[in-house]
Amino acid sequence: MKRLLAGLAVAASTLVSLPAQADLSRMEILVPSGVGGGWDQTGRALQQALRTEKVSSNVQVTNVPGAGGTIGLAQFITTKKGRPNALLIGGFTLVSAAITNKSAVSLANVTPIARLTGEYEILVVPATSPIRNLGDLVAKLKAEPRSVSWAGGSAGSTDHVLAALVGEAVGVDASKVNYVAHAGGGEAMTSILGGHVTVGIGGWNEYEAQIKDGKLRAIGVAAPKRLPGIDVPTFREQGVPVELANWRGVFAPPGIPDAEAKALSAALEKLARSDTWKKMRDERGWLDYYMPRAEFEKYIAGQQVQMQKTLTTLGLAK
Repeated sequence: MKRLLAGLAVAASTLVSLPAQADLSRMEILVPSGVGGGWDQTGRALQQALRTEKVSSNVQVTNVPGAGGTIGLAQFITTKKGRPNALLIGGFTLVSAAITNKSAVSLANVTPIARLTGEYEILVVPATSPIRNLGDLVAKLKAEPRSVSWAGGSAGSTDHVLAALVGEAVGVDASKVNYVAHAGGGEAMTSILGGHVTVGIGGWNEYEAQIKDGKLRAIGVAAPKRLPGIDVPTFREQGVPVELANWRGVFAPPGIPDAEAKALSAALEKLARSDTWKKMRDERGWLDYYMPRAEFEKYIAGQQVQMQKTLTTLGLAK
């Protein structure tokens, strides 16, 4: 009898200590940028995939733009703390924006879950632009740096870093690069199509429709080699030794139990391996950049150190 009671006591204590699994039937995705950009597209694709794969029946997406994503990041931290059914979309730009904006919060304050996708940056100009290729743009940039205006995401974003790297690669002081920041992809698109800027920066998927419609011309991709099915020469092919991929991932709020973080990680890994997600990713021209939670945590820490050095070198941070 004593053994039976002892066994029941152990079993009971085990049951009590088991962490409750997160209820993912209702989920929220916070996108810390405006509508139309890469983060927004990732958030909407994730929303659709979560529903299709029956991970969650109710997924809401909210956009909170501003300051390179740090306004949305701060709101996510303060309002979603401890809630495992809330997700944040973020990436390269959130790392750099936190540094350039001297933000009180960074990705060190949230819970990395998984890196999902990557996308090489491209340069586009209006179809009516006299700039036909990267060589034409570089010639104009070297002759008068301020005469070339670059449209992209927020200050310190991947787009901003790319413009600075191109300038540096061709001998132009990064501080003289005339970068025009925008809160979202929709705003940047309006500036580019309206001829208010010289060149636009972003991912292929952001500009694909306008390129195919003949409204925009792609003049270079910052990839190591040409992208499959996309007839756009690389920067290196055109004499500019610059490559840059923008990654995007998913984060949970601070303060969630480790068991719930593991459950979210498992759900996102299953999703990332699903045919649904693979099809969506391929249709959008995104790279398979999946990285599981443990590796992603280390990757984020390394990115913060590396980006501080890069931004300081480019004169975008101190």
